[in-house]
Amino acid sequence: MSDKASGFEAFYKNMSQWIEDSKQHEITHMVELIETAKAYLSAAESLPELRVRQFFDNFQYDLAEFYQQYQTQVQHSVYLGLLNERFWANLAKMTDQSRVEWTEIGDDFVHDGVYQTGDLIGFGKLECQQCGHSQLIFHPSEVSDCSQCAGKTFARRSLTP
Repeated sequence: MSDKASGFEAFYKNMSQWIEDSKQHEITHMVELIETAKAYLSAAESLPELRVRQFFDNFQYDLAEFYQQYQTQVQHSVYLGLLNERFWANLAKMTDQSRVEWTEIGDDFVHDGVYQTGDLIGFGKLECQQCGHSQLIFHPSEVSDCSQCAGKTFARRSLTP
């Protein structure tokens, strides 16, 4: 029984020491944080208003630059592109597809149901005339080459049965 008691006492001492160390480190970190904040405030008070204004102008410029770079990355992001397509697909599922099909019928008459790479299409299922691969379109898009065979001619099929 004394082995268990001594093991527990050792564990208790170690745990107590760890808690004290943690508490001391937390206090030290809080003191450091407060001292750093005091230094920043002191430095800010000694800066002329013109320098503060320049700092904020530069900060605003940096944010605008970051936004522009982010927009460029967003345009080329595969993940965000797929997310966008998924959003349009879900929207299309919620709508009355037969009504949307009727809006596309005018374009079908103009194209005789056949679309070429570069044509605009609003909604439907494009089937490659060369290999038969299908591609779903849920929003206005420019027809691109077939992803399977690089074919350039497509037939538009209805999404509704």
